[in-house]
Amino acid sequence: MAQTIRAEMVASVLTVVANIGDEVGVGEPVVILESMKMEIPVVAEEAGIVTEILVAPGDVVREGDVIAIVL
Repeated sequence: MAQTIRAEMVASVLTVVANIGDEVGVGEPVVILESMKMEIPVVAEEAGIVTEILVAPGDVVREGDVIAIVL
């Protein structure tokens, strides 16, 4: 089943850590967001393979925006 990774707050994308095709484990960061000068890692909640990255560094995301898909 696909895991949809979503932003939990309004923030800027600082770094995209994972690439399409990367295997990620539970708790591994996929993207690093920045909000109010704090770095917030967005992590995989289930292990799987990253199939889509929907953001790039510098993008602004809102709460609920899809950041990545992991299968």
